[in-house]
Amino acid sequence: MGELSIWHWLIVLLVIVMIFGTKKLRNIGSDLGGAVKSFKEGMRSDDQTPMQIRDGDRPAQARKKNAQRPAFKAVP
Repeated sequence: MGELSIWHWLIVLLVIVMIFGTKKLRNIGSDLGGAVKSFKEGMRSDDQTPMQIRDGDRPAQARKKNAQRPAFKAVP
């Protein structure tokens, strides 16, 4: 009674396709794939950031950028 057979899953899938349509489901799939890819890239870049900070590259570059940035002038 509590188990779902293949027929139950096919009916559920058919109802979902009828409600959302195939185009909407395709967009959801591509959005989900893009989110997973972005998450993996973010995790990969987090692993590289501590090494760059330990080497001292990033803070020195940030100081140079801030030193070269012109001051804002007040507009009357």
